[in-house]
Amino acid sequence: MEIPTAFNSGVQGLQNARATAEQAATDIVAATTLGVEQQNSPTETSEVNTEVTNPNNNQELPDLNQAIVNLKVAEFQAKASTEVIKSADDSLGTLLDVTA
Repeated sequence: MEIPTAFNSGVQGLQNARATAEQAATDIVAATTLGVEQQNSPTETSEVNTEVTNPNNNQELPDLNQAIVNLKVAEFQAKASTEVIKSADDSLGTLLDVTA
């Protein structure tokens, strides 16, 4: 069994944050654009009717609020992982200074 280093844990955290952010961004796009149909009304006032429909009745639209929360979680996860990497770098520099 191999124990991961702090640097590797930080990199893995950044990769997970990126994947979470990508999924959240995909959900946000799907929730805001999937099935949006704009039709010009034939009236003289040129009103635009906007309806949100789901073309795939079997598949629900992603929850926009949850997707935004997931994006914010990914941001904090990336910040925390960056701090882990910085700490691992600092401790390695300290170890090299002590042994040199």
